[in-house]
Amino acid sequence: MPEPRRRIYRTFTHHEAVLRICCDQFDAVAGEIVRQRRILEEYLARHPQFQSTLEPIELLTEAPEIARHMAWAARRAGVGPMAAVAGAMAQRAAEAALAAGAPEAIVDNGGDIYLKAAAPVVVALGTGTADLADRLAFSIGPEETPLAICSSSGKMGHSMSFGQCDLATIVAKDAALADAAATQAANFVKTVDDVDAALERILGIEGITGVLLVKDDRIGLAGHLPQLIKTQP
Repeated sequence: MPEPRRRIYRTFTHHEAVLRICCDQFDAVAGEIVRQRRILEEYLARHPQFQSTLEPIELLTEAPEIARHMAWAARRAGVGPMAAVAGAMAQRAAEAALAAGAPEAIVDNGGDIYLKAAAPVVVALGTGTADLADRLAFSIGPEETPLAICSSSGKMGHSMSFGQCDLATIVAKDAALADAAATQAANFVKTVDDVDAALERILGIEGITGVLLVKDDRIGLAGHLPQLIKTQP
């Protein structure tokens, strides 16, 4: 595989979301994030349980498409719909840029990534462990995209987790589903002995392509994942 080309990433912050964006249709990405966030907030005002529940929930009549997408992903993964929000937003923003004519779009919404690449790209994996910190990455060819790579952790970041997984990374074609499944995978792993069962359970979710779990000195892999490489220490 040829070397990834050099890309320029820009940051966009909206409310609590901080996104890294590589796309020549930056305004389309940012505009879609603002638009979808407004639509979702209007729905949450009518349906506050949608935001607070940690389990799948029924939708109100005439729920917007963003809420339907999140609820669908949550049902498949067995989590609350807000576990899918970052991935859902990333995908919709990237798709808006592609529809506007961008040859590629990479949207990283706090570790939940949706990308359509025109050239090879390397996606770093922050494991949070001393031995592996910032040393693992996926090398992805453009033919493998569009693709979602979403991560959760019981030790890093601000997301709620009931586990102690150092890193749960899910690969799928749908980013809302990958995001929700990453949350559930991280919930499942409390010790290294939980890794194998968690891999099997998450890979059993329809639509999940691959799973990577890191707990202490254990790395578990299942399904079809992009090429895993080591970056420079």
